[in-house]
Amino acid sequence: MAGKNLPAVLRDVVDYRKSGLSLNHVVGCPLDCGYCVRHLFDNYDMKKPHLVMSDHDAVETLVAHWAFRADTTPVQIFNRATDPFLTGVKDHLFACLEALDARGLSNPVLVITRWHIAPDDVARLERLSNLRVTVLITWSGIDDQRIEPVDSAIAERSLATLANHKTRTKSVLYWRPLIAGINDTDRHLRRASELAEMADATAFTGLFYREQIRAHFEAAGVPEMYDTIARRKILPRELELKLIAAFGVRPLFRKTSCAVAFAHGTADYNGHFGIREVCDICPASQLAVCARHHVRPDPETVAALAASVGLDTSDIRISERNIEVLGSQEQQRYFMQHALNYQVHDRAQPHHHGRHGRAEVGWE
Repeated sequence: MAGKNLPAVLRDVVDYRKSGLSLNHVVGCPLDCGYCVRHLFDNYDMKKPHLVMSDHDAVETLVAHWAFRADTTPVQIFNRATDPFLTGVKDHLFACLEALDARGLSNPVLVITRWHIAPDDVARLERLSNLRVTVLITWSGIDDQRIEPVDSAIAERSLATLANHKTRTKSVLYWRPLIAGINDTDRHLRRASELAEMADATAFTGLFYREQIRAHFEAAGVPEMYDTIARRKILPRELELKLIAAFGVRPLFRKTSCAVAFAHGTADYNGHFGIREVCDICPASQLAVCARHHVRPDPETVAALAASVGLDTSDIRISERNIEVLGSQEQQRYFMQHALNYQVHDRAQPHHHGRHGRAEVGWE
């Protein structure tokens, strides 16, 4: 079990992230990816996974969370402080999946890993009958061990194992982090295109470059990656144009939830369709699905949802693109977003047209 000195934020095992409610009752990871968000939780030095609470209590905490809605709320398991397929962690992953599935819940579930997946693991995933599970295989192709010591060949083998043994379970090639000058060579782009053939969809994203992560790389002797840190992920325009061109007609998505939706043949639960420029690389078939489900919500419904999460309802703006609120926290916005399948932004943190919710670095 985790010790009493575990940071308070990690004792809170359920939090709400853009891709859904995130369950994290195991913390600690030996994989040492230099850009890991565990730097932000003061937990990077915990290399051995520790249990914060039992699987039974974790599942009860998840389904009792104020934001959880049966069959609707997207769920992620172990995407913050460990890898779900590590030895010793995997048993807890399957225990939670099977407990949720046994309740008859059909919520979307995202499982993100870069570690080994065996045929027996896929067989166990395939036995789930209600949950809509997507395994996202993180792959970067980075071979500088100061940045990422885990061999990307492990992820490649896991992707192949999934492709060869799954039917019901869906897979996404999670191409991240893309870093300008590090893993954007023709060789990297060509390999990503090859790997995409084994996945149901591919999503790409950039680098979280916060002060803690920059300091870690500096101490490891890694040259400065970008001139500045940023709150949002960094993915420069030129890099995005380069990889889109290299990918050709293969299904490629800017947003994780869009790739998951395509894999399952459903509309994007984050409602990115309203921000139409995000969708300009999506397959026509997916655009048609999202268009059928894109409904501008009425003000009364929006106000009721906003009030239910404690937001000021006196100055809410609704357009064909999004809903804008003021003074909100991420959890409040994500709850409304997933309830309505419609983008919800805070006017104090605007999403600039054409930047796809990313940092301004490389887009000025």
